[in-house]
Amino acid sequence: MKKILIGGLTIILVISVIIFVSICSSYCQVPGNEKLFSVSNGEDVFVIAKNLEQQELIKNHLFFEIAVTLKGGLNRLQTGNYYLSQTMSPLVIAAKIMNGDVAKKTLIIPEGWTIKDINDYLKAENLIKDNEFFDALSKDYSIDFSFLKDKPDGLNLEGYLFPDTYYLKITDGSEVLIRKMLGNLDQKLNPDLRSEINRQNKTIFEIINMASLLEKEVLSTADKKIVAGILWKRIELDMLLNIDASLVYGLDKKISGADTKIDFPYNTYKHKGLPPGPISNPGLDSILAAIYPETSPYLYYLSAPNNETIFSKTLEEHNRAVIKYLK
Repeated sequence: MKKILIGGLTIILVISVIIFVSICSSYCQVPGNEKLFSVSNGEDVFVIAKNLEQQELIKNHLFFEIAVTLKGGLNRLQTGNYYLSQTMSPLVIAAKIMNGDVAKKTLIIPEGWTIKDINDYLKAENLIKDNEFFDALSKDYSIDFSFLKDKPDGLNLEGYLFPDTYYLKITDGSEVLIRKMLGNLDQKLNPDLRSEINRQNKTIFEIINMASLLEKEVLSTADKKIVAGILWKRIELDMLLNIDASLVYGLDKKISGADTKIDFPYNTYKHKGLPPGPISNPGLDSILAAIYPETSPYLYYLSAPNNETIFSKTLEEHNRAVIKYLK
């Protein structure tokens, strides 16, 4: 009889705790926006609960302690920084800290951005200070990423920072972002693509360089493939590439016709072949177009004001197109 009574009381107690926490999930919260909450190494459930209460993320530390106990999380609480809202229940807060769902920042790097663009973006978002990003770029990453080994000495990582959406812990610095971007490119350059590049007797550097031009010169995937064919053909014929985007990159300004006369390495109106290095960080479409160009009878192209690409077989045709679309 005594055992039955104790067992019944235990069941009632458990049910009461569950009801208590369930009610707490709806009513034991205070209104407010998300704030950053830190869990340091060595802090136990009681310290964390007290800190949550002091920062007014919960009304009473007991709510969190009970929630963690019910979830069996006394030894599963993870250190880190968490975005927590005063509208979250103790159960939700407990789950986030037990699962290590730490605060993250979302970075969106568009295709065609340069290293300078990325740096300006990070500074505008208050994610870096001073020259932190450029300092991180100066490190040698070729040990971990073999595709960098054919990159000429003296060039930075322009072209290799793969554009994508990245999620970083708020404590992550520029080097973590750079490694994620390089790692992304490493995956995109799968063994089949690398084998094809080798079969063509080209280097990854040449492909990335060409892709960076396509990214800046042409919009559509179909046009990129045709333009890639034109530019590779021009190189084979020992012709000048005459690419405006390389001038813009080298001079870092809007250009005029007079700028084509300036003698500097990125002037593809004066220097044959690819420019000294990539002029942007290209996306996968541009990289694939550089690897798999489309053969065509064209040798010239221009971008019309409506973003249409006009192709020509001869210089005479091209000059007529320039008069028609650009003058």
